[in-house]
Amino acid sequence: MPRTTDEARRTELLERSVDYVCKHGLAELSLRPLAKAVKSSPRVLLHYFGSKENLVVEIVARGRARQRAMMANLKLTDLSPREVSRTLWREWSKPQWEPLTRLSFEVYALALNDPSKFPGYLDSWVAAWLDALEECTSLPGYTRSQAQALATLLIAGFRGFLLDLLATHDRARINRAVELWLSLLYEAETQTEDSNAAG
Repeated sequence: MPRTTDEARRTELLERSVDYVCKHGLAELSLRPLAKAVKSSPRVLLHYFGSKENLVVEIVARGRARQRAMMANLKLTDLSPREVSRTLWREWSKPQWEPLTRLSFEVYALALNDPSKFPGYLDSWVAAWLDALEECTSLPGYTRSQAQALATLLIAGFRGFLLDLLATHDRARINRAVELWLSLLYEAETQTEDSNAAG
């Protein structure tokens, strides 16, 4: 009989691999040091994941699953779109999420350079952002097209602020900038709504 895969062991190895890659990055990932760090061997990793390439794909997917789990635990009910945006920023910018955020940007850059290594990643990353920001764009009278345009503006802003935070760790300055940005953004949207209602 074929050997039954030990799913618990496989999951443990994958979680440890995500932690390792968050710390050391993907660009120069090698199976031997990875295996040593996760208390395994290259042979065992290949047994469970088939190839280094498949393991990398699963590491990326598991990292995104962690981020989705974080989002699912946020309490956003009854918050205004501006408050939802503020809550998301406070969560995404927490130090505990920095390794996953850094990994996300690294994979994005690698996929831009060679999309074949991460098929569909670029489109799915944007789609994930659009889904995450849906509650930030549910303004009265907005069409789906207008909501997506606002979400795109939010994506650009949040990405920029997160990159700045990763690069400088100047949290106080960046938090002030985020507050100013949200005030200007939603003040402009409110004025547009009032203007449309008056017309």
